Amino acid sequence: LDELTVQLTELAKQMTDYDYLASVPGIGDITIVDLLSEVGSLTQYEHPRQLIKLAGLTLRENSSGQQKGQKRISKRGRRKLRALLFRVIMPLIRHNQAFKHYHEYYTTRTVNPLRKKQSIVVLCGKLLKILHALCNKKTMFNEQQTMNDFTQLQVAA
Repeated sequence: LDELTVQLTELAKQMTDYDYLASVPGIGDITIVDLLSEVGSLTQYEHPRQLIKLAGLTLRENSSGQQKGQKRISKRGRRKLRALLFRVIMPLIRHNQAFKHYHEYYTTRTVNPLRKKQSIVVLCGKLLKILHALCNKKTMFNEQQTMNDFTQLQVAA
């Protein structure tokens, strides 16, 4: 297993997306290998919503006739990708300042605060959007830029 992991890591390092994904603090080699094996190159997707739909993180409403139900994630996607994103986002919330601030904002905002798991699902989609942007724009992750975007979000709200 160790030899196979090393070989897979070497193959992933040959891909152009690897360096951009590795620039995010908190995402390791094994996570990048798992992500690339599930979705392939992130540059082949035109819009990050395609990745979110592939992961099954889109919202759907349980309703029939007059009754409107709750909105939940559809889970019509790759179960392993959803599990991977959930496992990745937990340490990111703890150790990455940008994601920590996003999580605090979503759970404590005055209008429509989210529960903790709802916030984690939103942040999984946010992570996919960030990774897609990094690979398409061919830039490294900049925590300060993400924090600036976060402050603009707070000002707009």
